[in-house]
Amino acid sequence: MTKSKESGLNSLLKIDYEDDNKIWLTNSLTLRKIIGIMGMALPLLLFGVLYLDNGLQYPLESISHYYYTRAGSIFVIVLSLLAFFLIVYKGKEPADFYISLSAGIFALLAVLFPTSNITDICGDPAKKYAVTILPVSNFRMYFHYTMAALFFICLSYMCFFLFTKSNMEPSKRGSKKILRNRIYRICAVLMFLAILVPFAGLLKIIPSYYFSKYPLTFWMETLAVESFGFAWLVKGETLFKDHN
Repeated sequence: MTKSKESGLNSLLKIDYEDDNKIWLTNSLTLRKIIGIMGMALPLLLFGVLYLDNGLQYPLESISHYYYTRAGSIFVIVLSLLAFFLIVYKGKEPADFYISLSAGIFALLAVLFPTSNITDICGDPAKKYAVTILPVSNFRMYFHYTMAALFFICLSYMCFFLFTKSNMEPSKRGSKKILRNRIYRICAVLMFLAILVPFAGLLKIIPSYYFSKYPLTFWMETLAVESFGFAWLVKGETLFKDHN
């Protein structure tokens, strides 16, 4: 029973024990699966940790604001790991590598330059979930927004233009490949639309009232992260894999 489970895990993660000169993360399918799982888990982990720690039953204004809470370590660790995995991801063509590399760098910069504070004072009784503050910096805030947007734009580009490539003519592609391409494009469009909503808020096209009452930024970021993660799980052959 144990051997069977180990064998299944080895197969899922593409772990090769024969070649001890190669680490298991060098397999592109393994990287795609891990990236997908971590991406989809991030919003749930952040909300869950803060709920267990502080009993907070509603999401914060944005995913980035969890940086200032007890869930901040989860935010930093997961996003940093995603960044490094994207940086080392090679893909099949130079375009895959350079777009993924750029996405990873943008993610790291978003971590290094956090968004605006949740509160202006330490120990705010109205926001007990906030455990730290940083000096106010408009540059840091807008730089964070820019890096986060570029991060998702790169991922959206990968899904729409790179994941959908094939060596076969469109007429000769199997039904699973056609389905996967539709999923990639839908995920790419959802990511791009999710970026536009907070941008529309910055331009006052969408009133700020909606962002405070219904944390639109959080939900749009969650939509983008879930779409990104799902696309990478599909690309990692976890879902809708071709039958050999």
